[in-house]
Amino acid sequence: MDMQLKGKVALVTGGARDVGREIALSLAAEGAMVAVNYNGSRSSAEAVVAEIEKSGGKAKAYKADVANFDEVNTMVTSIASDFGGLNIVVNNAGVALRNRFIDSTPEEWQKQINICLYGAIHISKAAAPHLERAGDGRIIALVGDSSRVGESGLAIVAAARAGVIALMKSLAREFGRFGTTANTISLGLIETPHDLEWVNANRDKLTKLYPLRRLGFPSDIAPMVTLLSSKHGGWITGQTVSISGGFSMV
Repeated sequence: MDMQLKGKVALVTGGARDVGREIALSLAAEGAMVAVNYNGSRSSAEAVVAEIEKSGGKAKAYKADVANFDEVNTMVTSIASDFGGLNIVVNNAGVALRNRFIDSTPEEWQKQINICLYGAIHISKAAAPHLERAGDGRIIALVGDSSRVGESGLAIVAAARAGVIALMKSLAREFGRFGTTANTISLGLIETPHDLEWVNANRDKLTKLYPLRRLGFPSDIAPMVTLLSSKHGGWITGQTVSISGGFSMV
């Protein structure tokens, strides 16, 4: 299926590694010009850009802390200037600090809320005028399934991401008249270097929670993001799509 993304400009936050990297490559493979956002992973972001360019695509890395609105606004302005607009925003950047709630600290709460919730707010706010002008804007947010069903040890990030779901639904209602869609993709546990030691120590117990008896891979996620970014996703908005290997079925 031709996703018809040629000429479209996409921003992927946290696009340097793992799921974000796979999304950036997938969008580029369908013809989109990709802005790869990073904060502390410059070399990884530049490697993604180089891989896209090697395949004949167009991409550029942009540093910004999504928790800082001024940095985000400057980045989005630069992207629109460099590429001639902005059509697609993928809110992928996030952090999860696994800890029992009783042992967690206000500093841990603030970091997760600032990046996961405020990050999505900042990116969406900065991008909104450009998406409205485009007439076919797409906002896609990635969250963990803990935001829908809860998870021990992830209370704060689950709460922050639940706020993102509500944000996307509200933006879908507000921006629909301008042709902009807003959706959330809710993920099960994905195989990445993050939390790898904990995952390996608990792998047998974890996989039993999934009817498909495996954890996810970044390649399981990118196709849905690409679909929602495309013309074919133009009548899908305000939805929360679970890609979780059957972990949650509600």
